[in-house]
Amino acid sequence: MPVDIDIAHVARLARLELTPEEMETYRSQLGVILEHAARVQALEGEPEVGSVHGLGIEGVFRDDEVAASLDRDEVLAAAPESRDGFFVVPPALEQ
Repeated sequence: MPVDIDIAHVARLARLELTPEEMETYRSQLGVILEHAARVQALEGEPEVGSVHGLGIEGVFRDDEVAASLDRDEVLAAAPESRDGFFVVPPALEQ
């Protein structure tokens, strides 16, 4: 079941300037991809719930736990430069 693709239109949308040879190459490549997608879409059945990951990995995130933070004065003492309780860094944009 061949899929008709207007490669010139797709190239314009993507703001690409393609040669005729490139258009023909992409037409055949996209045709194969879209034909495969159409075959997959035509399959019947329901997705398997456990098929998200082959290894069945669960709980990859640790639980959030409240913990004491670092002492501000101690952290600022280790900084190259600080002022009024904040780090002093070089400007990101020139004035």
